[in-house]
Amino acid sequence: MRCVIARFPFDLSKSGVLESMKGIKPEPITGESVIIGRCHYPVKQVGEVITRQDRRDFTSGEVTRAMARLGFTCRTPEAAAPPRALSPFQNASSLLGGPAPLGL
Repeated sequence: MRCVIARFPFDLSKSGVLESMKGIKPEPITGESVIIGRCHYPVKQVGEVITRQDRRDFTSGEVTRAMARLGFTCRTPEAAAPPRALSPFQNASSLLGGPAPLGL
């Protein structure tokens, strides 16, 4: 598949990406990730390996689109869980300056 990453054209294949990432240890994931084989890799790490370019030269979106088109599973960072709603009693207690009781 032909794709453009950082204004450069690349001919990528699923087997080629698998071969390129073989033996590469995944870095800690802080943003978008892609599953290659049984490992979760940050998309910037994958982009750096397959394009041999500096990570600052391309966006994670460019690599994510290319990996998704090749059939890899891409994940975005999980949204933060919404804060748990306080009960009316806990809300009143916190408004009066007291500690909100736990477990009610």
